[in-house]
Amino acid sequence: MNHSINCIQKYKSITILFFLSFVLIKANGQDKKDIKYLINPEGTHYIQFTLLNQTWLRYNQSNAGTTVESEKQAHTLDIGLRRTRFQILGQITDKVFFYAQFGMNNFNAQFNSNQGNRKLNSFIHDALCEYKLTTNNELKLGGGLTINNGLSRFSQPSIGTIMTMDVPVFAQSTVDQTDEFSRKLSLYARGQIGHLDYRLSFTDPFPITSSGAAPQPIANFANFSPIGHRKQYQAYLMWQFFEHEGHNTPFMPGTYLGAKKVFNIAVGFIQQNKAMWLQNAQNDTIYQPMRHFAVESFLDMPINKEKGSAISAYLGYFNTNYGSNYLRYNGIMNPANGSAPDFTMGLKGQGPTFGNSFPMFGTGNSVYGQVGYLLPKSTNTETRFMPYFSTIFSKFDRLSDLPVLVTDAGINVLFNGHKAKLTLNWQNRPTFIQTSSDVEKGSRKNSVTLQYQISI
Repeated sequence: MNHSINCIQKYKSITILFFLSFVLIKANGQDKKDIKYLINPEGTHYIQFTLLNQTWLRYNQSNAGTTVESEKQAHTLDIGLRRTRFQILGQITDKVFFYAQFGMNNFNAQFNSNQGNRKLNSFIHDALCEYKLTTNNELKLGGGLTINNGLSRFSQPSIGTIMTMDVPVFAQSTVDQTDEFSRKLSLYARGQIGHLDYRLSFTDPFPITSSGAAPQPIANFANFSPIGHRKQYQAYLMWQFFEHEGHNTPFMPGTYLGAKKVFNIAVGFIQQNKAMWLQNAQNDTIYQPMRHFAVESFLDMPINKEKGSAISAYLGYFNTNYGSNYLRYNGIMNPANGSAPDFTMGLKGQGPTFGNSFPMFGTGNSVYGQVGYLLPKSTNTETRFMPYFSTIFSKFDRLSDLPVLVTDAGINVLFNGHKAKLTLNWQNRPTFIQTSSDVEKGSRKNSVTLQYQISI
């Protein structure tokens, strides 16, 4: 069996390398800015290839009770690949567009350590086909495995252009629960009519039983239900006051580095009936809907075009309802893989509480904001600097209204815009402990991460 899996992995890798070589050979000399194969002389029909790699070096103060390979660890130092992606997209005719993405996420020494096979990590992220019904971008219809979502711009982020070191993952509200790394099987309509940019999605979510982890047993707090299967409805409506944002793919940029003058306000929602279940005091099974709502604003514009300075800012309010007292911990590319057997003060519920985890998803309210400033150009170098700050403030019902405050601060060193950049990030996060009768605050923890990103 293992031999068969290894053979599949080998042939898959050979096929990908052969395909990439073909694209590179064909694209050679056609477009110096992009790896692109032109289908028509005007260049309006094309097939384009892109790639991205984000490498992290990180020091992390561990949550209480953390173990790495059954050994207690108060802190960790790890190296990992936050994202490695290969993308192919094409405008085949004036009306027909396709997009596909293959890659992996969160690959460090602890990846799949509990499942025992570090080679099973890459998968297809996106595979969509789209047809434009109008001359411009007023109406496009599409379908497939797609990140075209409702709720927020950070529910469908262009990860190669994010301003902070990482996106606020809580906005990808069902990530790896009933979706595939925020991608869902959907039919959608999207477009731009005047100042309005809209996205409407009819989604067939994955069952929680195929998430790769054992479903949580029914409890007196809500979890995703393994019983029944119902469709999901999503919408995102954005009003653009100045320049229009791009509309080629569903992904929404993090910052334009002063190349555009953008100011938007938007609302979004996600709704699914009987998505959650719990058991009441009488041991009756109760089914509840999942309903999320967000309102947000996004500003990204130059301050001084001659000097190249620019500002980028975002503010959003999120009301997330996963059912009664739902709470899920998550740790990005967690550097640990267990809790000590004698540690009994971790919260019970969704997600591991060890390593760098904190309560990221839950029924309650969250405010997220970020701001960054692109410093003026220097006459001696093309290297640019962009310091930033971001914060998440959440109050979840399950935590008895104890606030979850996570702050990040850092700086981007842009060697060639987003195509080659170095990011240094500091994060401060809370911890919580479960006493016999209530939830209490634990000590706050820090992490420092250095990221190098290459994007072509």
